Amino acid sequence: MADVFHLGLSKSMLRGATLAIVPGDPERVKRIAALLDDAEFLASHREFTSYVANIDGKPIVICSTGIGGPSTSIAVEELAQLGVRTFLRIGTTGAIQPHVQVGDIIVSQASVRLDGASLHFAPMEYPAVADFACTAAMVDACRDAGVEPHVGITASSDTFYPGQERYDTVSGHVTQRFVGSLKHWQELGVLNYEMESATLFTMCASQGWRAACVAGVIVNRTQQEIPDEAVMKGTEQQAISIVVNAARKLLS
Repeated sequence: MADVFHLGLSKSMLRGATLAIVPGDPERVKRIAALLDDAEFLASHREFTSYVANIDGKPIVICSTGIGGPSTSIAVEELAQLGVRTFLRIGTTGAIQPHVQVGDIIVSQASVRLDGASLHFAPMEYPAVADFACTAAMVDACRDAGVEPHVGITASSDTFYPGQERYDTVSGHVTQRFVGSLKHWQELGVLNYEMESATLFTMCASQGWRAACVAGVIVNRTQQEIPDEAVMKGTEQQAISIVVNAARKLLS
C-alpha cells in the first residue's frame, strides 16, 4: 500500500534512499536507471514514473516530476515524506546568452522566480538558490567529463510560451508583464530558461533540504527556436551522465 498520495510509493520501496534524481520527463527515468546498479521499476502514475537503484551499493531514487513547478512540488514533497533530503534535477534548456552554445551544459546557482508555486513556500524576497555542496558536485562531475559548464542564474517560468516571451502562439500575444523580458534577463546576465528550478530551489532551501540543477542546452534562442533532434539526444545523454556522477560524489 502506498504511503503517499500521488507517487504510488511506500517508504520501504525506497531501500532507505535519501537522494533522488528528478528529471522532468518520465521517459528519462528509465535511461538514468540503466546507468545504475540493481535498478528496479517502482511505479508510474500520471507524470510521475519512479525507479530505485544503487550507486556503489547505496540506494538512490529516480522520479520524474513532469513539467513545471506545481507537479515538481508534489514529487519533491512526497519524496521528502519518504525520507529523501537531496534532490538533483536534470533537464534540457534554451539558452538566451549568445556565448552559450547548443550542446553546452548549464549548472544553475540560482533562479529568477517567474513561477507561482514557489510563493507557496516562501515570499518573493526569499531567494531561489541551489545548495552549495550539490552545485559543486555538479560542476566537478562536468569537469570529470571534460566539460566546462556555464554556472549562473536561470530564469524559471511556469509557462513555456508567454513567460519565456515566445510569440509563436495562436494569439501571438504576450501579456504586458513579459513584453521585453527576454532582453531584460539577457542584460542581467541570466543564462537560460527552464520551468522547474525556481520551485525546487525555493522549496528545498526553505525546508532545509538540498537541491541542484544541471541542464543540457538544446537550443540558443538568439539563433533559433526549434532544436535539432540528433543534437538534443546527445546533449540530454551527457547531462544524464553528469547528474549520475554528481550523485555518486554526494553519496561517497
